[in-house]
Amino acid sequence: MIRRIAPSDAAAVVGLVHELADYEREPDSCLLTVEQLTAALFGPEPALFGHVALVDGEVVGCALWFLNFSTWRGVHGVYLEDLYVRPAHRGSGLGRSLLAALAAVCTERGYARLEWSVLDWNAPSIAFYRSLGAVSMDGWTTFRLDGDALTALGS
Repeated sequence: MIRRIAPSDAAAVVGLVHELADYEREPDSCLLTVEQLTAALFGPEPALFGHVALVDGEVVGCALWFLNFSTWRGVHGVYLEDLYVRPAHRGSGLGRSLLAALAAVCTERGYARLEWSVLDWNAPSIAFYRSLGAVSMDGWTTFRLDGDALTALGS
């Protein structure tokens, strides 16, 4: 079953995000807490949204996303920050169903695109995304400004 995330799912989803960080070989970089996720999803002006995948009432997968905007198209899109399904449930269609739920949000709201990033070494995920018809944006390089560099530029 796929549904929108509820406040009662926050602890389980934080656990999944930490599992994802471990899978992506960055466990020490994930600092997300239940309080942070709850505030981002359910605060007065949420900027983060999510869906969960449940099996027998247990949250075993999630998709966390936010809106972006295409200036060329003049409409919003969805940026998928995290997609994760526990290893025991991979291959069961839950990942596809989570992405289908986001594609439905885009379609219903007239959004131009659904996009995300994947680590270059993550061949199983890349193959899965390509099987859905997703295309890589090979001509683009992602940049990030954080930590001391972000502070220096912002001051």
